[in-house]
Amino acid sequence: MTDTTRTAVVTGASSGIGAATARTLAAEGFRVVCAARRAERLESLVAELGDAAVAVACDVTSDEDVARLAEVAGGRVHVLVNNAGGALGLEPVAQGDVALWQQMYDTNVLGTLRVTKALLPALVAADGEGVIVNVGSVAGFTAYEGGGGYTVAKHGVHVMSETLRLELVDQPVRITVVAPGMVQTEEFSLTRFGGDKERADAVYAGVPGPLVAQDVADAIVWMATRPAHVNVDLLVIKPRAQAAAHKVQRLP
Repeated sequence: MTDTTRTAVVTGASSGIGAATARTLAAEGFRVVCAARRAERLESLVAELGDAAVAVACDVTSDEDVARLAEVAGGRVHVLVNNAGGALGLEPVAQGDVALWQQMYDTNVLGTLRVTKALLPALVAADGEGVIVNVGSVAGFTAYEGGGGYTVAKHGVHVMSETLRLELVDQPVRITVVAPGMVQTEEFSLTRFGGDKERADAVYAGVPGPLVAQDVADAIVWMATRPAHVNVDLLVIKPRAQAAAHKVQRLP
């Protein structure tokens, strides 16, 4: 690594949007620090990317793990992609599972907080090029039945991003949010439904052309590589078939 190498950190990099983003950043010439809980999945990704990447086993709900991530990332970080998160369950609020709500908040909101705090000095030190891309969701500004715990968490990510942008207005760091709609990945819905593949597959049944992980990765990297004076506050990306969180075209 040379002094001119740009460093990017991607959390939740073991699959889906995170893995696709890591690959795309590596292709753009970044040294990519890939962080996720599942070390074996990370090692496979890093082996694929070669010298352009390094793996860090990291649970974003752990202070110790996040401190180790910051140490590996180094003194200058140009891009931070806070992607670790996810949805669990689809019960009405009246039947909400408190433990699942807690887990979603801990990962999506407090995990983003931990990683941002730990890496902010390195982002400030990146010669005016530091940018944070927080992976939100259309659930961050739209409510829908059964989505209470997830929408609460993603609303938190969006508001935290807006607050941070205000507080860091005099610092050389950009704060951005990408808000995907329906994205068909190998794990998001499967995790939400506790491994029930039939229910997970039904989410995308009949939908002509849901987004895939690479679509969101392309948007993230585009946001992260704008000139240093350009801040993309919020980028909403949905498939054409999705007019709103609750309004989706389905073919027979």
